[in-house]
Amino acid sequence: MTRIEIDGAPATPERLWETTSGYGHFTAMQVRDGGTRGLGLHLRRLRDANREAFGAELDGDRVRALIRHALGGTRDASVRVHLYEGEGEPVTVVTVKGPAEMASPQRLRTARYQRPRPHIKHVVTEQGFHRREARAAGFDDALLLGPDGLVAETTLANIGFFDGATVVWPDAPMLHGITMQLLERELAEGAPARRAAVRPADIAALDGAFVSSARGIGVVTAVDGLRLPAEPKGMRALAETWALLPWDRI
Repeated sequence: MTRIEIDGAPATPERLWETTSGYGHFTAMQVRDGGTRGLGLHLRRLRDANREAFGAELDGDRVRALIRHALGGTRDASVRVHLYEGEGEPVTVVTVKGPAEMASPQRLRTARYQRPRPHIKHVVTEQGFHRREARAAGFDDALLLGPDGLVAETTLANIGFFDGATVVWPDAPMLHGITMQLLERELAEGAPARRAAVRPADIAALDGAFVSSARGIGVVTAVDGLRLPAEPKGMRALAETWALLPWDRI
């Protein structure tokens, strides 16, 4: 099951040609039973990035309608909404594929790279190169470090750490992921959480790590040669929090 629609119509070679600039932004979501977590946050991400990338407003209701149209009768799926630079208005591309879950556990290899304008979910950056390098070395993904050596994010997800039962999010330039935002909102109501500058040398003193994205959350069991707990304290409570998050009807 793979479908691609451009502005609500099946992709044609002529329409696909309009996306070849590669300049744009996107959001990725998991759909279950016709709903997704954090729909309003996904639409806000697209709206804010569209203003910054193209100086153009974005109609959230239209985006929702395009997602519904591309899904058709499909209830469970992986959906991406891309906005590409076109000849006139930005081109809206919706892709629908089979549903996916977060891989867990994961082993990460550090890489010194910071995405340009990291608060935007870009269509094309060099992060894929670092992911391939990490996988070629036997890891699952790369853990990106800024020029100051601070831990930021992986190439595909946010990363968080445990200090006892406290969740520690990196204080560094990165994408403020939808799942991260949803967890932050819930953690603010109960379990403790904080932001802190984290360097690779600090990780050994912490009590474990996890990754989060639209696919869910997963345990990190290694960073470079450092082994981390497979069942860190706080992971069960975090997983329960994630499982209880509501699904928004698209």
